[in-house]
Amino acid sequence: MTTIAITPVDDEPLRRTRPKRERLPWGSPQVYFVALVVIALMLGPVIYIIIGGFRSNSAITVDPAGFPDPWNFENYIGVLTSGLFWRLVGNSTVVALATTVGAVAMGLAASYVIARYSFRGRGFMYALFASGLMFPITVAITPLYIVVRSLGLMNTLPGVILPQIAFALPTTVIILVPFLRAIPDEIQEAASIDGAGRIAFFWRMVLPLSVPGVITVGILAFIGSWNAYLLPLFILNNQDIYTLPLGVQQFSSQYSVDTARVLAFTSLSMLPALLFFSLFERRIVGGLTGAVKG
Repeated sequence: MTTIAITPVDDEPLRRTRPKRERLPWGSPQVYFVALVVIALMLGPVIYIIIGGFRSNSAITVDPAGFPDPWNFENYIGVLTSGLFWRLVGNSTVVALATTVGAVAMGLAASYVIARYSFRGRGFMYALFASGLMFPITVAITPLYIVVRSLGLMNTLPGVILPQIAFALPTTVIILVPFLRAIPDEIQEAASIDGAGRIAFFWRMVLPLSVPGVITVGILAFIGSWNAYLLPLFILNNQDIYTLPLGVQQFSSQYSVDTARVLAFTSLSMLPALLFFSLFERRIVGGLTGAVKG
């Protein structure tokens, strides 16, 4: 009978060569604590405004940081049943939708030319749109006011819509150009072999493939237009065509004594933008991620 001797293997060198698993920086409790503090600072004022709308003026005066006891729904019901609130919502909806459609349509056309065609000055055109990000509306408000007045668009909704489209175009082009450049040239060659022209290729292939980017820029343009305050403040003087941010300022001045009702009006005014952004948050992140990859 043969005896086989088994020699133990020293696996210490193997354990030494194995790379140690590094802890991710966001796995530490300190990072979570800082994130919670930042979230609390951001959501604290919003929660205070929403809860304050359920209180009475006397309760807010006695204890500004307290909770409703009892809960008062009359403030919200009074705002929702008033014609002022819904008129402001209608004006903001018209302006935001028109701005979104115009920015997406014009931005998609410009991005398609920059991304898919080779011509002299293409880089300059792209840099021109990119430079638009460096000029906020606060810098251009005075010459913009003069231009709108010269065109006879003062105190009209188109006087707000057209400048908002112009200021939304740089972001739209910067996001859409990488999407359109990422479309393989083989697809365009196959479409041309099948007899599809440039316009047909745009409608049948380019537009469906760039839907994530289109949705992203549309959401950003809509939210930016919905929350715009400075431009409507300079252009609009008629209270009947005020947008929602201007209406909040007017309502706050008119009912400055009724603090609870002002809080209710303010919370209802910011609710559509919050819901819209929350519902399409993944679309925005996915669209921006695709633009970076492109």
